[in-house]
Amino acid sequence: MILRDQAQFPLARKLHGKSGAPIADVFTFLSGLYFRGKIAYANAFARPARGTSGVLVITPTRGLIDARTRIRLDDLREFAEVDIHEADPRYRMPIECDARDLATKLSAQSEVVLLGSIATGKYVDVLLANFGQRLRFPADFVGRGDMSRGGLMLRCAADRQELSYVPVAGAIVNGKRPPKLAPRKYAT
Repeated sequence: MILRDQAQFPLARKLHGKSGAPIADVFTFLSGLYFRGKIAYANAFARPARGTSGVLVITPTRGLIDARTRIRLDDLREFAEVDIHEADPRYRMPIECDARDLATKLSAQSEVVLLGSIATGKYVDVLLANFGQRLRFPADFVGRGDMSRGGLMLRCAADRQELSYVPVAGAIVNGKRPPKLAPRKYAT
C-alpha cells in the first residue's frame, strides 16, 4: 500500500517525496502495534548520554539510526532486499560499526535497553559483543510475543510506568507465557 505510486495518504506522500518521512513513522505504519509500542516507550523513557540519540532503530542495511531520520521510498526498498540475520554481512557490518562507535561514547554506568527480540541472535549477538553488561532488556518481555510486547510498552508509556531492566548477558530469555493484557482503548 505505502509503496504504490498511487498512494495518496500523508505518510505515503512524504515517503515518496524529496524529504522523506521519519523512519519511526514508516516502521510504525508497517508493523503497527509492535513498533508503535517500541517508539512510544522509547520516547517516554530514553535518557540519552550526551552526544547520542536516545532512540535508535535497527535497520537491515544502515545499522543503528536515529528514529527521527527521514527515509525515502528508495531506502525502504533497500531495506527490503536484506533479511535481518546475524550471518548476513550487509546487516551485521553496519550495526557492528554503529554499536562499536556508540559504545565508545557511553560511560561504564550507561545502559543500552534493547526493545527488540531477545530470544534470537539477530540483535543480541551483535549488540552484546559491543555493550556487554550494559545491554539490558525489560524483564517482562520473557515469554511474550511481538504483539504482547508492543501492547505492554504502549501501556507503560501511556501510564508513565517504566519497566525493570535486566542484563541480556546470561539472562533466561524464554519462559512461560504471561497472562494476556486486559484490553484497553487509547485515544489516537
